[in-house]
Amino acid sequence: MPRRTGARRRLGSIRLSLVLLALVPSVTLAAMWGVTTIQMFSEGLRLRDQTELSRSTGAMGTDATLALQRERSLSAAWLASPKGSRAALDAQRAETDKAVAKLVGQADAIEKAPSRISDRLYSVLGSVGSLEYYRDQVDDPTDITAQQALDQYSSIIDDQIHAFQELSQVDDGDLTSQAGPLVGLEHAAELVSREDAQLTLAWPTGHLDDRTWTQFTELVNTRRWLVKDQVVPQLTGSAKAQTERILASRDWQTLQSVEDQVLASRNAGAASDRIALPDAQKRWSGAMDTLSEQYAGLIQQQTTGLLQRSADKADALLLKAALLSAGGLLALLLCVGMSWRITRSLSRRLRGLRRAAVSLAQERLPDVVARLERGETVDPESATTELDYGHDELGQVARAFNTAQRTAVHTAVELADTRRGFQKIILGIARQSQNLVNLQLSKLDTLEREHTDPDVLKGLYELDSTASQLRRYEENLVIVSGERPGRSWAEPVALMDILRSAVGEVAEYQRVEVLTEEEVYVAPPAVADVIHLLAELIDNATAYSPAPSPVTVRAGMVAKGLAVEVEDRGLGMSEEDYTSFNEQLAVPPQFDVVALADDLRLGMFVIGRLAHRHGIAVTLRSSPYGGTTAIVLVPHEIVVREAPGGDVQDGDAPQDEKAAADGRGATDAERREAPRWAEAPRGTERAAEPAPEPRPLVPARTASAASSAVSATREVVPRRDGLTPLPRRVPQTSLVQELREESAPAGDDGSLDDFTAEAAAASLAGFQRGTLRARDDDAEPPQDEEAAAVPRQAAVGPVPSTPPADR
Repeated sequence: MPRRTGARRRLGSIRLSLVLLALVPSVTLAAMWGVTTIQMFSEGLRLRDQTELSRSTGAMGTDATLALQRERSLSAAWLASPKGSRAALDAQRAETDKAVAKLVGQADAIEKAPSRISDRLYSVLGSVGSLEYYRDQVDDPTDITAQQALDQYSSIIDDQIHAFQELSQVDDGDLTSQAGPLVGLEHAAELVSREDAQLTLAWPTGHLDDRTWTQFTELVNTRRWLVKDQVVPQLTGSAKAQTERILASRDWQTLQSVEDQVLASRNAGAASDRIALPDAQKRWSGAMDTLSEQYAGLIQQQTTGLLQRSADKADALLLKAALLSAGGLLALLLCVGMSWRITRSLSRRLRGLRRAAVSLAQERLPDVVARLERGETVDPESATTELDYGHDELGQVARAFNTAQRTAVHTAVELADTRRGFQKIILGIARQSQNLVNLQLSKLDTLEREHTDPDVLKGLYELDSTASQLRRYEENLVIVSGERPGRSWAEPVALMDILRSAVGEVAEYQRVEVLTEEEVYVAPPAVADVIHLLAELIDNATAYSPAPSPVTVRAGMVAKGLAVEVEDRGLGMSEEDYTSFNEQLAVPPQFDVVALADDLRLGMFVIGRLAHRHGIAVTLRSSPYGGTTAIVLVPHEIVVREAPGGDVQDGDAPQDEKAAADGRGATDAERREAPRWAEAPRGTERAAEPAPEPRPLVPARTASAASSAVSATREVVPRRDGLTPLPRRVPQTSLVQELREESAPAGDDGSLDDFTAEAAAASLAGFQRGTLRARDDDAEPPQDEEAAAVPRQAAVGPVPSTPPADR
């Protein structure tokens, strides 16, 4: 089964979860309350509507039914004795018309009734509409017989009884069960009324035909079964008592006795078509008059009582629905209020805890770390703020958070103390190593002056170059520990001297080509750092490119400052690596970057530190040759366009080593530059190093032109900005006659492979002796000054061989 992701488990926020936690039950309870309330009110309103419909149509229909039954009996008496009085019949017809008119007046209520009820009532109204026709047939029977006219009355009454039965089917089961016996009682009364109509029609003749007797028999048996098995067992209360009183009365017994006589008259042997009736007309008529009034009153009373109970039940349902709805609404509001209050409290506490956590992560801890980086003392207890959120689960989380923030601050303080201690150790070791390296450079300088053997000088120069690289590495340790290197300048240094000094600190300096025509200077505070930064980039270029390929250094002024490009022809890096290194160089690096990096590149850390110290931008990108191009943008703030007054060479010397360089700065520079420009004996300086216009290239000298070359070296052409440039070496100028060699013909360009280390050592040894002799001849001090210079020379100690810009 796949593991569920966090996006499907979470809803977005704890606040949203809490809101949903309160909203879902609230909406559910509100929906249940609404549904229950609507249902209860619907039941009450529907029962009230059914009661009103029954009151307006059912009760009126009952009145019309009783009126029609009386009119049918009187119509039967009129048909039996047409010569009698019509007063009673006419009066009853008027009463019937009134009852029918009331029923017809409820047409609007009938239209709104359910279809099962409205269909029955419309059938009743349709039957009542033809009542006048049948009355005419009773008055003057021309189209139908008397029995058919009476049957039409029976049909109208049956429709009304069925409509009343439909009206009794309400949504309340108790009321429906109470209405069932009442409908049966009304049906039983209708059966007795039909019996009376048939006997009233037959009394004048004294007999019944077989068909009429059969119908009478069916009516008697159906009524007796209905009353005995359906009506009486289902009646309750006063209705049952009244019904039992009627059934036990003398009139009811007389009625049943006459029915039994009529039923037995067929078995007396009479003809089947003329069944004689007993002589019981008076008894039957008297009993029927009494019983008709009794059951009519009973039906009307029970109908009115049933309708009143239905109305009371509807009112009770509405009242119950209102009370339950009000109680449910109150409970719902209470539940919703408590839910939202609890949710709001939890949300507010969670927001407070979140703000505290965010404040710790984004404000307090960074502030503590920044103060620790500035070297300030931080009290862990005062730097943390205790959170108090009670004793529940949130309170436990707050206490755990308090412990976490105290631990974080204590750990940050301890790590800062550990880092400072480690940096102090690194700084101490680096300072001691720097002292030893400086002493080694001084010793090497002394040995270079004392020895003239080419083999010895070759080894000394190699050791000198190695010591310069070692000094740069030691300065890397000083920079990593957060301090500045010991070298400093009092005057701006020319750009060309900066580039040459940076190249001189690289092991494979022979592969580096410097191309620039800018005559600008670097401000004294940034000289050492710019030299070191460029040396690191050049060293990386030589280290990550094949040995025969050159490394080109270009420099020129642009809109935003001085741009220096260091380009190699190596394998380069991927775009991801360029992006990563540029991001690393774009922000001030911390010591943790070096300590925690999987791929330790100390040079990049040092470059980043030096660049951000002076606002220098360093960018790496791919080279058209396939390698890497490093672009160093030095801002205008540390670029000096005009040369300062005074002696540039003296000003270019580091302040802490000026005493060691007095009187022989140019010689030191020449001796240190020798390994960088070893190609000089081949004819001219390297074409990749164009000289400014005031300092034209000097062609190679032959042995015959030695004397003129010596004078040329002593004539230094000043620059346009007034500064005195560094001395320019001329091959074989200072060599003795025995050591001079014939230069190659002008047309012979030679090859770099023909130049050997032995030839370079021999040339450099002669160059050293010549420059020393020229200096002694030009600057011969007086006796008193010479005597004073001896102790000063001794006080200064060994003179280092590093050029001024390199110190």
